[in-house]
Amino acid sequence: MPLSIIILAAGQGTRMKSSRPKVVHPVAGRPMLLHVVDTSLSLKPDQVIVVVGYGSDTIRELMKGQGLGFVEQPQQLGTGHALAQCLGDLNQGNDVLVLNGDGPLVRAETLQDLLRHASGSSVSLLSFMAEDPHGYGRILRNDDGSVNAIVEEKDASAEEKKIRESYSGILFIEASKVRVLVEKLDNNNTQAEYYLTDVVKHAIAEGLNVSVTICPDADEVRGINNQVQLAEVESIYRARRAGELMQQGVKLYDPARIDVRGSLQVGCDVEIDINCVFEGDVRLDDNVRIGANCVIRNAKIGAYSNILPMTTIDEAIIGRQVSIGPYARIRPGTECDDDVKIGNFVEIKKTKIGSGSKVNHLSYIGDTDMGSGVNIGAGTITCNYDGINKFKTIIEDQVFIGSNSQLVAPVTIARGTTIGAGSTITRDTPADKLTLSRSKQVTLDNWKKPTRKI
Repeated sequence: MPLSIIILAAGQGTRMKSSRPKVVHPVAGRPMLLHVVDTSLSLKPDQVIVVVGYGSDTIRELMKGQGLGFVEQPQQLGTGHALAQCLGDLNQGNDVLVLNGDGPLVRAETLQDLLRHASGSSVSLLSFMAEDPHGYGRILRNDDGSVNAIVEEKDASAEEKKIRESYSGILFIEASKVRVLVEKLDNNNTQAEYYLTDVVKHAIAEGLNVSVTICPDADEVRGINNQVQLAEVESIYRARRAGELMQQGVKLYDPARIDVRGSLQVGCDVEIDINCVFEGDVRLDDNVRIGANCVIRNAKIGAYSNILPMTTIDEAIIGRQVSIGPYARIRPGTECDDDVKIGNFVEIKKTKIGSGSKVNHLSYIGDTDMGSGVNIGAGTITCNYDGINKFKTIIEDQVFIGSNSQLVAPVTIARGTTIGAGSTITRDTPADKLTLSRSKQVTLDNWKKPTRKI
C-alpha cells in the first residue's frame, strides 16, 4: 500500500527560548527536522508532508529541494488538529505515518518494524518504556495486553501516571480509516486541544484493531523541548556515530570526543584523535591519521596522509601521503597532489600544489598554481589582492623560494628559479636563475643607541 508520511513541525518551541522555530535548531550541524526528513525519505514513501506554522517561511526555505509538501497550521490547536489540516492534501488511498519534527534520533529500521507490525491493523502505535515517563502519554492496556487507550499526562490519574509504557508520538493509520477517525476528534479535554492520541479511543470504539510496537531503544524517540534536551540528543547522536565508526574499524582515541556533523566515509585503519569535528561530506582514505582538535569540512583526504593537531581543512582535496599542520589552515579550493608537506602556521587558499612540494612554516599561499618539487621558505606570502581584485601567481616546477619573500601577483616564477630570501618579486622570473631584490646593506658608524629621557 502506498504511504504518506506527515511530519509535525508547526510549533514555536517556546521553551527553547529562541526566536527560531524549534525544528530548525541543529543536531549534528543540521536542522533537527532534516534528520527526520532524511529518515522519512529512506522509507521511499509516496508522499511526505510537513505541517508548518510558526516560522513557516524559514522552514520552507531550509527544506527546499527535498521534494516535500507543506501544509499550514496557523493556529496550533493540537496534534490531531495538525493532521486534520492535511486531509485535503493527502494522496487518496495512502496509509499514513505521523512523525515528530523534533525527534531526530528515530531510525528507519524502527519505523520499518512498526510498518511491518501494522499489517492487519487499522491503527498502530510506537511506544517505549520510559525511565521517567513524566510528560508523555501513557499506554493503557486491557488484561489480555490489548490497547485500551492512550491517556495524556495532564488527563492521567495518579495511578495511570505510574505506567512506564509511553506513547512516542509516532502513529500509523490505515488508508481507509484516516478520514473517519480524524474527523471524530474533539477538544473535550484539560488542554482544550485536538489530541492525535484520541484516534486510538475512536478506533477501539469502532471495534477496529489497534496494535503497538515497543521501540527497543527509548533514546530513539526522545523529543526536544528545551536547550537541555537538545544537548542530550546531541550527545546521544555523537555516541551513535562514534559507535558506527568503530564498527567500521576506525580507531577513536576517545569515542566521547568526536563530532560528526554530516557524512564521514572512512577507509581501512583510519585513526582519529580527540576533539575532532567533521562537517558536510568528508572522506578519509586508508591509513589516514587525524590529530587532535582538527576541524575538517567537505574534504577528501588521500591514503596515508597525516593531519597534525589544530588544523582546519575546508572544501579541499588532499592527495596521498600528505602531511599538514600543526596549526595549518587549508581554505576552500585547495588541491594538494601526493607527497605534499604543509607545515605549522601555514594558510593555503584556492591553490593547486604539485606533488612533492613543501610549504613548511609561517606562509600564506593564495590563488596560486604551484608545480611539483617546489620549496617555499618560511614567511613567504603571495600578494594576491589589491583591495578590489584577486590575481594569480604561477610557480612552476622545482622552484626554491627563500624565506620572507613576497610574490606580487600577477606573476610567474619560472621552472627552476631560486628566489633569494627577503625578496619582493613583482615581475616574471627567468627559468633556472637566481632572482632577488634587496636594498643595499649599510652600517652607520656614527649611530648612537637612544637613551631613555628622564
